Amino acid sequence: MGSSDPVQEVLLQCLSAHSTPNPPISQVVFFPDNPNYPSVLQAYIRNLRFTSPSTPKPLFVVTPVHVSHVQASIICAKLHGLELRIRSGGHDYDGLSYVSTSPFIVLDMFNLRSVRVDLEDESVWVESGATLGELFYSIAEKSKIHGFPAGVCPTVGVGGHFSGGGYGNLMRKFGLSTDNVIDATIVDANGRVLNRKSMGEDLFWAIRGGGGASFGVILSWKIKLVPVPEIVTVFRVERTLEQGATDIVHQWQIVAPNIHQDLFIRVVLLPVTRKNNETIKAKFVALFLGNAQELMGLIDSKFPELGLSKDDCIEMSWAESVLFWDNHPKGTSMENLLDRQPKSVKFLKKKSDYVVEPISKTDLEGIFKKMIESRKPALTLNPYGGKMSEISELETPFPHRAGNIYKIQYSVTWKEETAEAEDTNLGLIRKLYDYMTPYVSKNPRSAYLNYRDIDLGVNENGNASYSKARIWGEKYFNKNFDRLVQVKTMVDPGNFFRYEQSIPSIAAWEGKMAE
Repeated sequence: MGSSDPVQEVLLQCLSAHSTPNPPISQVVFFPDNPNYPSVLQAYIRNLRFTSPSTPKPLFVVTPVHVSHVQASIICAKLHGLELRIRSGGHDYDGLSYVSTSPFIVLDMFNLRSVRVDLEDESVWVESGATLGELFYSIAEKSKIHGFPAGVCPTVGVGGHFSGGGYGNLMRKFGLSTDNVIDATIVDANGRVLNRKSMGEDLFWAIRGGGGASFGVILSWKIKLVPVPEIVTVFRVERTLEQGATDIVHQWQIVAPNIHQDLFIRVVLLPVTRKNNETIKAKFVALFLGNAQELMGLIDSKFPELGLSKDDCIEMSWAESVLFWDNHPKGTSMENLLDRQPKSVKFLKKKSDYVVEPISKTDLEGIFKKMIESRKPALTLNPYGGKMSEISELETPFPHRAGNIYKIQYSVTWKEETAEAEDTNLGLIRKLYDYMTPYVSKNPRSAYLNYRDIDLGVNENGNASYSKARIWGEKYFNKNFDRLVQVKTMVDPGNFFRYEQSIPSIAAWEGKMAE
């Protein structure tokens, strides 16, 4: 379709010239004057903070249905000096996959979402625009004894999840999503389509935990399926402070990372009001790769403090457990995994930490007091140990392996659409994060890349210096940051793929300094 705007006309001509005529790219390019532009842009915004009229908007959105549409978007963005933001599921907590202060375009991968399961070699090719729910559904359709270690939120996009590491409730048994990736296809800054062999082991290493958007557009991933029993067991039990939650959480820190790797027990800590009494609710959610009787034996011997009963344990298939972890009741149709929209979208902010030694009961009491005072931020504690302690921190860019007993996610959400509400809630989560400083990892105070947090530091517009990027980079990548910089400088020396927390190119920085 032609455009009366001369700038749009030039951009469309460029995109058409560099892509296949069938299907024409013009059908999947949305400029602001297109009536579908607002709905396409907003369809995958999962944080309402970035839907306001003042949020910077892209010059256009491309929703590729063919690899040449991706190639053309890269080539034309480069030719016209535009930034490219790549979005797969939109669960980018600080909105970096669809917001920029520079002139930019959004490449939204949601149409590229095929999932091809091959049970013969127990692998899957999955495109970056697929959701975890679609991946899990496709596996469950083919097999009751195969699964894949990935996140517990079905609407998360595969592209960003895998490239940042990707953890879930199978991590203590099988490691991260990225530990089970065996091939990938990527479009680089020159528009070339590369697989593991042609991209080389350095780039293949970098995109498995270093964040794909610093290096190219990842089209698809080949992953190795893992064995799961036909019957798994789950439970969800809650304890308040009055029911001994402090003692139980303290003991959980010692037990959860060291118990059998077939068992994963998450704890969610929430400030709540019970009978006019402000308290903390500790919610223990578990997945066990075995039956209820085996689970009860394990808990009774290793974690009796929890007070688990046989009635708390629910047996089901692994695929059903995915729905259980997403808060669906037993018996929910598998089709729910195909829903691409979350049940609710809110204003939110998240942060992360790693804990290397148990926090004392006294200090836990202090943390709970702080949480009750603020009434807002929740903490989610995910245990490490098991397989995570067996994999070298140098194996992939994701370094948080042995030595960490659990990870903390801080979370605050709100519904009021005012600057005051945003300031208040951001203040609450930052205050709790500051309070936690003595109890978490140090030098660096580590963070998880997929819980993107620009409070940790950002690159200035354009080409970041190594020293500036290192401030946030070492928190995410520890010793692996330097190798990521080397790979970036090699594969994208001009720093085309850039955003607020992208890996810097030394070549681009030196070139900028020489100007």
